[in-house]
Amino acid sequence: MEGIGGNRPAQLRRSAGYTQRSFVMAFRQEALRLGIDGSLSVRQLRRWECEIPPPLPHPSQQIVLEALFGVPLHEMGFDVPEHRVSVCAPIDDPGGVKRRTFVADAGVLAATALVPARSGPRIGAGDLGRLRVRLDGLYRTDHSEGSVPAMAKARRIENEITGALSAASYTGRIGHELQTMLAELHGHRAWYGYDGGRISEGRAACLEALAAAQLVGNPLLQISVLETLVLLAIRSERAWEAASAVEHAYRLAQRAGAGHTVHLVIALRDANVAIHVGDLSGARRALSRAVSHQGRVDADTEVPDWAQFAGPFEVDYATADMYLRAEQPQRAVPFLRAAVSGIGGGLLRNSASYRVKLAGVLLAAGEAEEACAEMTTALEACGGISSPRLLGRVRKFRHAVAGIDTAVARECGDRIRETV
Repeated sequence: MEGIGGNRPAQLRRSAGYTQRSFVMAFRQEALRLGIDGSLSVRQLRRWECEIPPPLPHPSQQIVLEALFGVPLHEMGFDVPEHRVSVCAPIDDPGGVKRRTFVADAGVLAATALVPARSGPRIGAGDLGRLRVRLDGLYRTDHSEGSVPAMAKARRIENEITGALSAASYTGRIGHELQTMLAELHGHRAWYGYDGGRISEGRAACLEALAAAQLVGNPLLQISVLETLVLLAIRSERAWEAASAVEHAYRLAQRAGAGHTVHLVIALRDANVAIHVGDLSGARRALSRAVSHQGRVDADTEVPDWAQFAGPFEVDYATADMYLRAEQPQRAVPFLRAAVSGIGGGLLRNSASYRVKLAGVLLAAGEAEEACAEMTTALEACGGISSPRLLGRVRKFRHAVAGIDTAVARECGDRIRETV
């Protein structure tokens, strides 16, 4: 529960955008960066914020507080002994000042250190929360309506975030979150490039996303971009790049202590690479790892939004791809059926795409009537979805079914032309 304190330490903490608990966490992180054995509890912070004058911090705590707020301790409302008063002087001042120094006037720092000196609006936690809701909504739009409308929404959000980063006033923590969101948006654009067949645009967005995710120090976000880069690299016939992305994702996941769902996604991308190059033994090994991780996903306490699409149906779908690469479509059919029946109801685009894939495989296996029935069901499901990749699969099926001279095949071809 927040204290009622309204003294100078409380004002500084609030203006920096911290709750009492988040400030204690930031204090610990700053102490680690400075290599200082300085600790702080919420209870002690409440005493600082409620008592006038507040109790004097220990010398190690003073160093961390001054680094966090950018102002000397006596400017924070503490009654500081003379020998601990920080002064403004050059670090190499020959006068022999050995105390902690500041490089600008303390009064100016107190007014400007927490917020960049910009003329734009102030961005706070509430604005950040609203942006987060819209950003997370991109997944739902992509899954239910397709990448085209999702891309339009992503561009609007990206313009708002880049505008805020350039002109608005915000704390360092808010700025970090805005940059993290921007990295996520670049990752979304990379996927939309893949889904829309704009491979060069997708690769460029991947590089932006990777750089941004690395700058904000978010390994899980880097993994999310790498798994899209695998797909883009395969489409670009750059198998070596796809394999390198998989290996780097494995290393990042290990260092970050990622859960089984994240490892499941990486194993699936590993299988994608092996299938593409015809390494069926490698594909079986990757799929075995995927099955192992899938069996333990219930142990995950938290799953990133970008990994929540993964499930047993993805493993079945990848297994079907392996059999198709081995030119055994009959063996792929039961796995595709399982993928179609097992996929969640919220993943409408993927569900339609799986069904279209199943229809194509049935057609290749000589089951024309069943293939046309699956395609008819898929067309009913994908009426409101705008996905160039899905549309390409439907057109490919139409081209294949045009070579079959039966009433069912002709009717299916006509239905596809009307729908498209």
